[in-house]
Amino acid sequence: MFVIPGMHMDHGWMELQQMRYAVAVAEERSFTRAAERCYVVQSALSHQIKALEQEIGIQLFARTSRRVELTPAGEAFVQASRQSLAAAERAVTDAAAATGQIRGTLTIGVIPTVTAVDVPHLLASFHAQHPAVRIALRTGGSEQFVGDIRSGRLDVAFLGLAECTPPHGVTTKELSRESLVAVLPAAHPLASSTHVTLEDLTHERFVDFPGGTAGRAQADLAFSAAGLQREVAFEAMTIDLILGLIRNGLAAALLSAHVVPADHTLSAITVQDAPRRVEYLAWNDFNPSPATTAFLDAVTLHQSQCAEHSAVPTGESPS
Repeated sequence: MFVIPGMHMDHGWMELQQMRYAVAVAEERSFTRAAERCYVVQSALSHQIKALEQEIGIQLFARTSRRVELTPAGEAFVQASRQSLAAAERAVTDAAAATGQIRGTLTIGVIPTVTAVDVPHLLASFHAQHPAVRIALRTGGSEQFVGDIRSGRLDVAFLGLAECTPPHGVTTKELSRESLVAVLPAAHPLASSTHVTLEDLTHERFVDFPGGTAGRAQADLAFSAAGLQREVAFEAMTIDLILGLIRNGLAAALLSAHVVPADHTLSAITVQDAPRRVEYLAWNDFNPSPATTAFLDAVTLHQSQCAEHSAVPTGESPS
């Protein structure tokens, strides 16, 4: 049983498990869902929360028959509890790392358009090498991930940003740099062109990522820099939906060539003044966890192996 040293109350010790229960209730806003998440019966979880409130003499949750909300004191308690739980887990993982064991939780942010690494293959290799590490994967946007790394909600993240807007406040490793291509329906009048310009595309209806996201900024900045305007008629967060809209003749897009499949219904065309996109691996280099350090090493090894493989001439096998 873990306890917090120095947190002796009038009626006993505050346990880490009670903190876990409080965090679960706060995040789920339901005692029932929190109990399911913590794999305990609801009565046991409710009893522990009530005992905790009695021990510290503070009401953490406002309850009705239909709602559960944090009190202002509860907000402060849960925030500190998250930090205490993270510190306790870090103590165990650091002790294990001193004996050569890598364990703990590794939380990774992945944008929908990662092309510099094969993420599933990378995670499979990492898991095989470090089976005691719990991998948690999150999807979202680059700008959100930068903030999450700074606040400690993510350990590492894959980012995709316009060449002129590198990330700030996090440590990064550049993974790739490329020009976006125009993606059009195969029946489009420009589909057979060897190349186009942004001006050639100004009359198209575009599908792009939502406004304000880093994925959208890549094209927005390029059109703005060229003194051009475009119409973004559709916003989407998944590549499959973007490509589906293009296939059906509803829109055009500017995308990484690596996410465009070899498909007779689509045409990917070089853009002379195309937006430039950079992929990064980002993390916080202030006291990274052993699992984070091991993952950074795994990405470097993965890229090295991919480079060696791509350097082998067709028809030959690597030695």
